[in-house]
Amino acid sequence: MVYAVVRTSGRQEKVEVGSIITVNRLSADAKDKIELPAVLLVDGDQVTTDAAKLAKVKVTAEVLEDLRGPKIVIQRYKNKTGYKSRQGHRQDLTRIKVTGIK
Repeated sequence: MVYAVVRTSGRQEKVEVGSIITVNRLSADAKDKIELPAVLLVDGDQVTTDAAKLAKVKVTAEVLEDLRGPKIVIQRYKNKTGYKSRQGHRQDLTRIKVTGIK
């Protein structure tokens, strides 16, 4: 079983070939091919964490779509002052599919 831990959008994700993950918005169009930097590679019983060896590892992915996350409602309230504030937020996301780990 081969899987890798990749760094994307300031987070780390565990991926295998064929896995679909959702990350923060990437500057790539749909159907584009991208490469993700590997932080860790597990190939059976062999675990690779050496930066020189990981520089040769290529984790390729295909951009499926751009989407927006669920709405998050932010409310602030201060007692006895009449202060209340309400704000909404939807994060821009990108869904990608891992096509290869070499």
